[in-house]
Amino acid sequence: MTTTLPQTPDLVVIGAGVAGGLVAKRAAEAGLRVTIICDGPVVARGDLVNRFRNAPDQTMMSPYPVLPHAPQPQTVRTDDYLIQKGPYPYDQQYIRVVGGTTWHWAAATWRYLPNDMKLKTLYGVGRDWPISYDDIEQWYQMAEEEMGVAGPENAPYDAPRSKPYPMGPAPFSYMDRAFNEKLSALGYDHIQAPQARNNQQVYDDRPPCCGNANCMPICPIGAQYSGNMSVEKAQAAGADLITDAVVHHLEVDAEGRITAARYLKPDRSEFRIEASRFVLAANGIEGPKILLMSTQENAPDGVANTSDMVGRNLMDHPGTASAFQSAEPLWPGRGPNVLSAITNLRDGPWRSDMAARKLMILNMNPVAGVTEEAIDEGLTGTALRDAIRHRTARAQVITSFNEQLPDPANRIVPSTEGLTDALGLPRPEIRYNIDDYVHRAAADTRARVEKIAEAMGAAPGSVSHNDGYAPNNHITGATIMGDDPSDSVVDADCRTHDHPNLWIASSSTFPSVSSVNVTLTIAALALRIGESIAAEARP
Repeated sequence: MTTTLPQTPDLVVIGAGVAGGLVAKRAAEAGLRVTIICDGPVVARGDLVNRFRNAPDQTMMSPYPVLPHAPQPQTVRTDDYLIQKGPYPYDQQYIRVVGGTTWHWAAATWRYLPNDMKLKTLYGVGRDWPISYDDIEQWYQMAEEEMGVAGPENAPYDAPRSKPYPMGPAPFSYMDRAFNEKLSALGYDHIQAPQARNNQQVYDDRPPCCGNANCMPICPIGAQYSGNMSVEKAQAAGADLITDAVVHHLEVDAEGRITAARYLKPDRSEFRIEASRFVLAANGIEGPKILLMSTQENAPDGVANTSDMVGRNLMDHPGTASAFQSAEPLWPGRGPNVLSAITNLRDGPWRSDMAARKLMILNMNPVAGVTEEAIDEGLTGTALRDAIRHRTARAQVITSFNEQLPDPANRIVPSTEGLTDALGLPRPEIRYNIDDYVHRAAADTRARVEKIAEAMGAAPGSVSHNDGYAPNNHITGATIMGDDPSDSVVDADCRTHDHPNLWIASSSTFPSVSSVNVTLTIAALALRIGESIAAEARP
């Protein structure tokens, strides 16, 4: 039995992360009646910190409650939710609670470069966006103000700006200053990373960062922005919030309009909510899965899928990492997890042949890994203690985000084998590969890091490289944006080509993944969508 809710809001927002929160906030503040639906519960920061502190295995996901009705994939354990079918695993992890995955992000808030949005035109690869950088520059600025971004002015290989950052950059750590000296001598542009984290001041009633160095998996004091903050502001503006509600079907009428969303509660009871407009703001795996599950007479291949592009073109930032011991003790792990980046590999004519990259110097405490390594070597007593201290002070890791090109063969579909979750819904099945465009960039990065390590005093031949293309949870491309309805899912306004009252607010709409974190662009487009809906709904 399905229960139809009595309320019929102007807008239903499916998803309560940064995208859903910002769409809902802007629409509610404009006077629209808004209902937000989240697949998980409201969580409290203090409870998350205590869960992390008391967890026997402290991982990126250990602060977050296990939700049988809304599985949260975790890459640090054997996980049977994401079904991997391709040559490379698409091992993403995400959080299904109010606030979404920005509960455990690094708060990196980079703008795309103008060239990132016209790869096909400039370099003959990938796809162009149907909008330009200038079309969203004002929304980038608004997103930075909403999230409280601290960043450097006039930094090389940063995007043009109409206004300054809301806050100045976080200062380099001692380790970053040492790297900056050597990197500058090697000809690299090494800058402070823009971050949605308060820097030495109160912003938006959030305290300044106190340097706990565990931004991932949880900022213990709320100095760092997380999506729940925008959801709370949307509620303050009048939006309703429905939690622990897993949307699994969108209904389509004969005119192609979405008429209702159906969702399941943890006890499998089903509810139905009607509205004038809908925004799908789920993440880049769950959102496409909802569309593909919604097969019906008026949408036989799923909602928004007459192009057969829903679920296709999956991208991420396949990650590489290199580790070495610096000659001098630099003591990583003081302050935020990532404070700086090498930026001059973000763009250049070589992008016609290999991926753009952002290289980052990790500022995470390496004690656990160093200790395990020393114990495995058989060290004990004083020798073990001395080795831990010596190596921890000098342990350096440089990681790289590699730009990936869209490929329709990289895709997510509901399980083709009838494999389901606790609610009886199909689990996501993923086919994913990484092409030579990325491989060539990874080889180039490896050679570059060898020279950087040498400059930092690493012993010859001591650098270890991991080219396993680690996932970075930047789930992109599966409802791709474009002008042509035959090969894209949404238009330049993120409105679906097939349904005039359905928008998608997610990195899944991005035609390119660039070489930088996707969250600020998600936020900018979400604000733009919210304003567009509000303007359309005004009498």
